[in-house]
Amino acid sequence: MNRRTVLAVTTATLLLSACTGTGGSSKGAEAKAPDDPTKVSGTITVLTHRTDLVQDGTMEKYAAEFNKTYPEVKVEFDAITDYEGEVKIRMNTENYGDVLMIPAVVEKKDYPKFFASLGSQAERSKTYRFTDYSTVDGKVYGQSPIGAVPGFIFNKKVWERAGISDWPTTPAAFLADLKAIKSKTDAIPYYTNFKDMWPLTQWTDVNGAVSCDEQATSRLAEGDPWAEGADLRTADTLLYDIVREGLIEKDPTTTNWEASKPRIAKGEIATMWLGSWAVIQMRGAAEQAGADPDDIGFMPFPAQKDGTFCAVAKPDYNQAVNIHSEHKEAARAWIDWFTDKSGYAADNLALSPLKQAPLPDVLKPYETAGVKIIDLDDTKGAQVKSIDNQSEVGIYKPAYRQDLVDLARGATKGSLDDFLAGLAKKWTDTQASLGS
Repeated sequence: MNRRTVLAVTTATLLLSACTGTGGSSKGAEAKAPDDPTKVSGTITVLTHRTDLVQDGTMEKYAAEFNKTYPEVKVEFDAITDYEGEVKIRMNTENYGDVLMIPAVVEKKDYPKFFASLGSQAERSKTYRFTDYSTVDGKVYGQSPIGAVPGFIFNKKVWERAGISDWPTTPAAFLADLKAIKSKTDAIPYYTNFKDMWPLTQWTDVNGAVSCDEQATSRLAEGDPWAEGADLRTADTLLYDIVREGLIEKDPTTTNWEASKPRIAKGEIATMWLGSWAVIQMRGAAEQAGADPDDIGFMPFPAQKDGTFCAVAKPDYNQAVNIHSEHKEAARAWIDWFTDKSGYAADNLALSPLKQAPLPDVLKPYETAGVKIIDLDDTKGAQVKSIDNQSEVGIYKPAYRQDLVDLARGATKGSLDDFLAGLAKKWTDTQASLGS
């Protein structure tokens, strides 16, 4: 499975330049939910980045199920490999499908120019997660069909062979566990995926987990992310210490993401920080490698608030209705059905956007351990992205954490405190310049 199919896409591409399409001629349009499924008709085109599911016929199976409820709607799929790049170009016209995943290139404030409203945030938030991420002036313009939470993918047998039976509750305990793995097994305690770069951006998803704070995004907009005790400082310090203590692969410049999957499945790698979306990929790699899929475990970041672990729920791409679509009702019907009825989240072992839905099997350990899953308030998400973009810090890009790893392994000179202070200065100076 291509990693572009997962939640990581949404965070790895947040800093593209602003989209300059032709939207706006129908600004304020609404895609209303149909009252009678049998009276909805038309052919709709659904743009998707899930090329794998189109090629293997899975999306057609979803469409066939959809037609049992909406028999007069024909669904056609347009699978796009370079989704961000190509859809960005198409949005300079009115022809960008009837349903599409909102590209990261489109700034939130511009959503009403390009997409039809799905309704009020006040109403939709009663039923769905992630509505903040696509809300403008109280109206919701997209809905993610799946979500994920961050965590450490780990090989249970390797951790057990090292004598570890409980999840670590502090960064210090986590480091001690990795040292035990290094001394008692042949596995690489922690794998950075340094060369592929994008996995390093996943460390930003620690934000909110350490503090267990739904306002963690607002704190990025208003404060110093690397102040003492701040979530990102905690995350970056742990990554630095893991590398400094020699608990990673011998040469980070030679890592390989695809090769890492069977290696962790077979126990050659013990641990990687990714997200719940990765569990199904690692289990699939285990089956292909002749290993036991049940050896793949998932644990939260080693920090607790009042004795409780926390993890942040994050959305994948948000599906939206093209404001220029001639079949908005049919397009809305597809989004509602795909979100509520298709089983897409369960099929991908993903977190459902439906608040009342049970947790997927991959998160049952979180449920058993009482991990609190929190939804971040994304009201100031666009502000954070502006600060990040203009400061050139890049919390959603891999460069600064590659620099952090290089610093920790001695490839560059300097101290961690000075490194983080430099990031903080660029961030807070930009806040001041923007009036944040």
